[in-house]
Amino acid sequence: MKRILSAVLAVALALLAAHAAAQSYPTRPVTIIVPFAAGGPTDIIARIVGEYFSKALGQQFVVENVAGAGGTTGTTRAAQSAPDGYTIMMGHMGTHGAAPALYPNLKYDPAKDFEPTGLVAGTPILIVARKDFPAKDLREFVAKVKDPATKTKQAHAGVGSVSFTTCTMLTSQLGTKSIVAAYRGTGPALNDLVGGQVDYMCDQIVNLVEQVKGGTIKAYAIATPQRSPALPDVPTTREAGLPDFQVSAWNALFAPKGTPKDIVAKLNQALVKALDDEATRKRLLELGSVIPDAAGRTPQALAELVQSEVARWGPILKSSAAPQ
Repeated sequence: MKRILSAVLAVALALLAAHAAAQSYPTRPVTIIVPFAAGGPTDIIARIVGEYFSKALGQQFVVENVAGAGGTTGTTRAAQSAPDGYTIMMGHMGTHGAAPALYPNLKYDPAKDFEPTGLVAGTPILIVARKDFPAKDLREFVAKVKDPATKTKQAHAGVGSVSFTTCTMLTSQLGTKSIVAAYRGTGPALNDLVGGQVDYMCDQIVNLVEQVKGGTIKAYAIATPQRSPALPDVPTTREAGLPDFQVSAWNALFAPKGTPKDIVAKLNQALVKALDDEATRKRLLELGSVIPDAAGRTPQALAELVQSEVARWGPILKSSAAPQ
């Protein structure tokens, strides 16, 4: 009997200690792993949210870029980190939706190895090209891509990235292939698009608004039912003649599996407040992000999104050509 009471007491004390730690969390800086190079859309969103968290929670939330293998290198590191709330990550459609179909030896399970914390932003996809690409609209662009003589060169941020998966969907629908240039992140890929070393790419609007407005690249269409307030002159794919190409990406916060529920809840509460904060909302909306409603910000909603995305992208990517 004494042993049973001692065991019960030990469990109770451990629970109290964990709760106390969660109440005081964070007591030191927190790392946000971004599994891509600096300058890409996931990096930008992570820094905006991290800045709010630093002010709201009283400790620095520091972005660490861990690029490679379409985001799976950094995501693996996040999954294997100590589940104490001091390492979290900004994942997205590629790392937590498409990766299982593309990497047979993936060292993490998007649905089982993380504590979903909250959806941060939806990010519509644009079809963009170098500024002097010889096509005045989407129909002409499609004709060029489908013409073998043109030898168009597509850029992406690595196998499994949003730019890879969405352009894979595009070329699959068009029934064609392009020469592919793979990079370690959207930032380097976009730099070469601006420089004219590659012809086109598909990517999240968050990373492209400034370049489109500045005329350093051209946008042919946005793959959503409605135009974006951030780029109101860019037609939808439906308007421009490619109605079946409908896709949006997303970015979300995850913690390693086993992170105390109280800490996950505290991070989620901070995220909810961030998305309601006028200055933070303004920055995200100016980039073209779509901010989730209250129902879409919960850990449970994110868990369901991950499951649905894995199911959605599996058939698309497994039936496509081998990754390049």
